[in-house]
Amino acid sequence: MPAAATLNQVHALNHGAIMFALLFANYKKAEQEHVAIPNKLDRQFTVSKPNQVGCGDVTYIWIGTSWACLAIVLGLFARRPIPWVLSLSPDSELTKRALAMAFEARGKPKGVVFHSGRGCHYTSKSYRQLLWRYQIEQSMSRCGNCWVMRQLRGSLEV
Repeated sequence: MPAAATLNQVHALNHGAIMFALLFANYKKAEQEHVAIPNKLDRQFTVSKPNQVGCGDVTYIWIGTSWACLAIVLGLFARRPIPWVLSLSPDSELTKRALAMAFEARGKPKGVVFHSGRGCHYTSKSYRQLLWRYQIEQSMSRCGNCWVMRQLRGSLEV
């Protein structure tokens, strides 16, 4: 793979990883009840000024010898990533690091809505506590509605 990959290439790789996971993963029943967080964005991805809405997602990219997890926080006003963070582990620490970097990079704004999918790294207690500490309102897409990654497509060069 070339050193610089477009998000379309990353998305194609992500599709392969998802198909592999669906075929070979052993799923277990969740021990905790799923957190219900409303969709405050409701597909309104156009904002009038910076620091109103950010969205995030996690995907996988091939780094030559293994898969890495890529967490991105996108500012919806400029449609550009604020930070992106790589890790070998797709956990809440990865998404918390991306959120913390975005919060600092934007000057600790108030009244921000953060929108994401319903992945466990966004519904974890520690991630929700970080949002609360930063006074960021959480919003999530409904199940099976992957609008966040579609908004990222074409906005990022890795």
